[in-house]
Amino acid sequence: MGGQGAGWITIVNGTAGHGRAGRRAPAELERLQADGLTLDVRRTERPGHAAELAREAYAAGARRFLAVGGDGTAFEVLNGIFPRPAGHDDPVVLAQLPLGTGNSFLRDFDLCDVAAARATLVRDRRRRVDVIRAEHRDGELHYINLLSIGFSAEVGALTNRRFKPLGHAGYGLAVVLRVAGLRHPVFRVCEDGGPVDERPCTLLSFSNSRYTGGTMMMAPHAEVDDGRLQVVRVGRLGRWGLLRAFPKIYKGTHVRLAAVEERRAATVEFRGERELDVMVDGEVLRLALRRLEVLPGALEVPA
Repeated sequence: MGGQGAGWITIVNGTAGHGRAGRRAPAELERLQADGLTLDVRRTERPGHAAELAREAYAAGARRFLAVGGDGTAFEVLNGIFPRPAGHDDPVVLAQLPLGTGNSFLRDFDLCDVAAARATLVRDRRRRVDVIRAEHRDGELHYINLLSIGFSAEVGALTNRRFKPLGHAGYGLAVVLRVAGLRHPVFRVCEDGGPVDERPCTLLSFSNSRYTGGTMMMAPHAEVDDGRLQVVRVGRLGRWGLLRAFPKIYKGTHVRLAAVEERRAATVEFRGERELDVMVDGEVLRLALRRLEVLPGALEVPA
């Protein structure tokens, strides 16, 4: 179906990117319409509203969605589309116009700016990607980028609580403070029905795509359509070792360190009911995780 076919439910989060999405979205959407796309524009009014708008549109028969914002906006829209009711296996498309802070998922497709994303939308070529279902004590959620626990999630939580208005500088400050209070928790996890891993670690990441936080290549060998998560485990690191390792994440070379392990898994189980900080697709939530499962090829994206 070409770009001039069925319209796109276009969900705009004007607060994304510290207000950049709100400032730039009108002109960018006008360009898409001039290129022949039909857009049904809906604007969010509060946290969680993007998911509500997507859920209502999906129930009304929509199958094309355009998230205008960042990773968090796309995460909300995805969780308005999923979980899909039994028997719904028709194609559903989620596109992104990267006007947020991170826009990590799109980097796997070399779509690092709005012009590239816009051109891809107009061409209307797609590929199927995996979606990850995360079951927790109070329900389930879905993601396409990354879920992590430990140091990275704790930094994200501290940034959101105290330093978010400072942008990247606030994130850096949170890193320094969390390094000062570094811990090595035990997360009892089991991958693909194997033995339970109870080793203390610095962090665990369960990635569908390579990037997080915009330009950090957390999982350099992740593939969005291989039916597997890329599990990255960072073992015990001291404060100085962590500070030296941290810059390597931007090039993905941290995985060469002796303390870092990479594995692939289709399912991950979490033993115990402990609630903890969880970073997932640009959001930080308090969850008691139970299980991750890959849903192969469950979503289409422009590429």
